Amino acid sequence: MSTSLSGPGSTQAPGREPVGSRPPRRRTARDHAPITVTGLAVKVVLLGLVAGIAIWAAFPLVEAEKWVGLALLAATTVGLFYLYLTRRHVPAKYLVPGTLFLIAFQVFPVLYTASTAFTNFGDGHRGSKDDAIVAIQTASVKQVPGSAEYALSVATEGDPATGPLVFLVTDPATGGVSVGDADGLRRLDPGEVTVAPGGKVTAADGYTVLTFGQSSARSQEITELVVPTDGGALRSAGLSRAYEGKAVRAYDAGCDCIRDAETGRTWAADESTGSFVAADGERLAQGWKVGVGLRNFTRVLTDDHISGPFLGTLIWNFAFALGSTAGTFLLGTFVALTLHSPRMRGTNLYRVLLILPYAMPSFAMLLVWRDMFNTDFGLVNGLFGLSVNWFGQEWSARAAVLLVQLWLGYPYMFLVATGALQAIPRELTEATSVDGASPWQSFRSVTLPLLLVALSPLLISSFAYNFNNFNAIYLTTEGGPFPADNPTNGATDLLITYTYRLAFGGQGAEFGFAAAISIFIFAIVAVVSAVSFRRTRKQEEVYA
Repeated sequence: MSTSLSGPGSTQAPGREPVGSRPPRRRTARDHAPITVTGLAVKVVLLGLVAGIAIWAAFPLVEAEKWVGLALLAATTVGLFYLYLTRRHVPAKYLVPGTLFLIAFQVFPVLYTASTAFTNFGDGHRGSKDDAIVAIQTASVKQVPGSAEYALSVATEGDPATGPLVFLVTDPATGGVSVGDADGLRRLDPGEVTVAPGGKVTAADGYTVLTFGQSSARSQEITELVVPTDGGALRSAGLSRAYEGKAVRAYDAGCDCIRDAETGRTWAADESTGSFVAADGERLAQGWKVGVGLRNFTRVLTDDHISGPFLGTLIWNFAFALGSTAGTFLLGTFVALTLHSPRMRGTNLYRVLLILPYAMPSFAMLLVWRDMFNTDFGLVNGLFGLSVNWFGQEWSARAAVLLVQLWLGYPYMFLVATGALQAIPRELTEATSVDGASPWQSFRSVTLPLLLVALSPLLISSFAYNFNNFNAIYLTTEGGPFPADNPTNGATDLLITYTYRLAFGGQGAEFGFAAAISIFIFAIVAVVSAVSFRRTRKQEEVYA
């Protein structure tokens, strides 16, 4: 006798569903979410923008043969299209944009700075060895007997006062017109130019021909412009003539050196420093970028001209950062406590007036304060009847910059302390009063610990900011006053201003060295911040 699988009398094995009785898959909000016209339009525009940026970035990568970068660009673009054209991976749709911006504006600059610290990258060491050889040869071009001469017009593709310069030259033999810049010469179509009877170009499509006055104003740039050619290089001879000279110095692959045809002097390639060096130690100004290992870091510690003032600058740097942070915190908190009292009247007006320094541009206020501390006509000396040379003496200059920072920084601490005080229940302080505690005891035992719990992260960030507060020093004292025997390190210099002067001073920019010192500064600030945050967490656990 058979048993029906359906109907009133059907039976089934325990724990098994009847065939055909499985419920359908529950549809989620994602499945029901309609695609609006506005949402679709926004998605199309944004993805089109992504595609446009990717195509724009691909061309220079292909031209430079950066295949790894091109592959990364392609993979990122494809991944973004896949992510936003499918309904899956909803959380990633929100996380990916922020992650990409974090990598582009935080991770990549840090990694690039760290990698630069291990190179000699800077003025004279920016490109490859081949670039250095071309620059040396073109810079040594001189006019020799028989050098071809051309009618010259100076032009630009941009603003006549600031745009990049080009030479428009007319070949006296053929009458053809060419345009030249640092990348070389290229022939122009005859229909694109207008040539005067003497061979001088008076107009060219896409270029602005400079007048005599405009050319005179940029005569130094015109003299320095060298246009490489097959036979040497093209240089100006005044403002209306150019000549094709011969390079006096040329590269000899046999000895891997530069030879001077006039003097016979040679400069051999030194791959460890990225320079051409003569037997007596003379280096040619133009070199190339190479890795130097830890040389930039050891230079900070072993070079007496740098390591000597480094410790003193570091101590003052800590004093400035701590003094600025502590001073603004104490004054800002005191003002916030005063206005937090229920007995105060007109607190809104006072708060508006007190935050005025914070609302004004800091760089403008720093310049105003610099003039206020002027010895002869400054407001500070005039108001108090003093004759103090504030920026001419070590301790007065340091006191002045700390006072300026106090004025600029206390409104911020006042604002955050006011918010923190309003978050503290008044019942806590009232309870201490009932227990017989004085206002000072109540503040020390209840208000201050709770304030520190809320404000400790802000104090740490304020310390890190003041540790690298370039503007506060450079716009007021410029790091001075300077001792007579060391014009590179002043009494008010922070590490950041000292680094700036060392790396971008009279010797030219040394980006590798600057990056190395920036890593030192980063390590110091990171250690101090890590220790401070650890103590802050312990404090939060106590008062949680």
